[in-house]
Amino acid sequence: MIGKRGRAAVVVMGDLGRSPRMQYHALSLARQAGLEVDLVAFAGTEPHVELLQHLHVHLHLMRAPFPQGLPRILYLLLLPLKLVIQFMTLLWVLCVQISAPDFFLVQNPPSIPLLTVVRLACWIRKAAFVIDWHNFGYTILALSLGSSHPLVKIYFWYERGYGKMANGHLCVTKAMQHELAQNWGIRATVVYDRSPEFFHPISLIAKHELFCRLDTALTHPVGIRDCCGDGLMEVPNYEVPYVCHTLFTSYTKGGDMDGAWKEIQEGDCYSYREGRPALIVSSTSWTADEDFGILLEAATMYDRRVAALLGEINADFSDRAVESYFNTGTQNPFPRLLFVVTGKGPMRAMYEERICKLRLQRVAFRTMWLSAEDYPQLLGAADLGVCLHTSSSGLDLPMKVVDMFGCGLPVCAVSYSCIRELVKDQDNGLLFSSPSELANQLLDLFKGFPQACDLLATLRTGALASGSATRWDDEWREHVLPLLTKVAGGREQ
Repeated sequence: MIGKRGRAAVVVMGDLGRSPRMQYHALSLARQAGLEVDLVAFAGTEPHVELLQHLHVHLHLMRAPFPQGLPRILYLLLLPLKLVIQFMTLLWVLCVQISAPDFFLVQNPPSIPLLTVVRLACWIRKAAFVIDWHNFGYTILALSLGSSHPLVKIYFWYERGYGKMANGHLCVTKAMQHELAQNWGIRATVVYDRSPEFFHPISLIAKHELFCRLDTALTHPVGIRDCCGDGLMEVPNYEVPYVCHTLFTSYTKGGDMDGAWKEIQEGDCYSYREGRPALIVSSTSWTADEDFGILLEAATMYDRRVAALLGEINADFSDRAVESYFNTGTQNPFPRLLFVVTGKGPMRAMYEERICKLRLQRVAFRTMWLSAEDYPQLLGAADLGVCLHTSSSGLDLPMKVVDMFGCGLPVCAVSYSCIRELVKDQDNGLLFSSPSELANQLLDLFKGFPQACDLLATLRTGALASGSATRWDDEWREHVLPLLTKVAGGREQ
């Protein structure tokens, strides 16, 4: 057991359900370190069911001072009051409501007023202070104000100053570890995001069950008629006792179907549908550090280039020599693409309006929010993942890619400074720098889908190897547990 009190406090100054790494920290502290864990965060999205059911994890959920969606001017006017309310609420919870822990483990960013409150609580309760650096708050502020703005400089000095007061540090990449050491005077332990065990490949039967649950969201989009909408795909007439179709799969009760892509269970047959679309998943927070317009442009280019390859329009071949694809030997070598984009965020409505105006022939989009139980299932059922994360600091890595690898899902990701620590180009994924490059990758990956996609199969093998090499529990036991033991032991002396 770590520390003489046998207790830890995990603090998240944000929506708990959208902070998976801190949820995993809390579970590991309870399971592997044998501690009672007080998890302090803001209410909002439902966290994972394992966290809710664990007897030694105690949730303390706070409410946001003001509702979301306030007009910008009103939000700025209320911002000082919001910070004061957050300061007092968090101080009360950490110093009065929960039992005294051996240490506080906090997520940064955000930094204000979190680091001040936790530092004060550590002094009052004689506890150690550990920061898990996910990114730098001042770089996020710089996205909206500019890097030279006085408030950004003040935020930087605040973040660095309070950061140095902590007793221990974790971070998410080697690049961030180097930045903290060279320019902040902070020694941090790298703890890579790893997917927990519930991110894994799933069977065809599980895929069919998922598609049944999501059928309305996938095939009946409100106000949209596109290539993946209900009624646009011919339903085969099987002379069997009972057939259930989804957009991607079929289920035959008490019968059998031809084809290699099937599974049999107690006389019932599950099969992929012939001519199904390729399923591509992208998870986003709908914020400025993810340019979703890149994906929309790439989808439009894919749609136009496939039409050109099939001789349906007069196309401009200046971007890519595509003449070789005309001699494919099949009638329709390129599939329809269905992009399912999950997540919540401030820019979602704006992009949904843009999606409605696309009018593409071979590409469709769906936006949705999934439960913590269905999201890993969707990744396990998909054919490809797309990551648009670029990082405000260029020093963090997208956890969504880690989850995709855990499910054996290859990824096309935006290329930036440290992404190669995670995505190995041509091994477990592909890197792109422009919409045109992403469109070309979609053509390469899905030509001959679903059976004749050699590159996609190679990347899937690499993704599965990356996801299964090290899981979160192993990473946490090797890197986090020794640090926390040392930090808590040092406070007792």
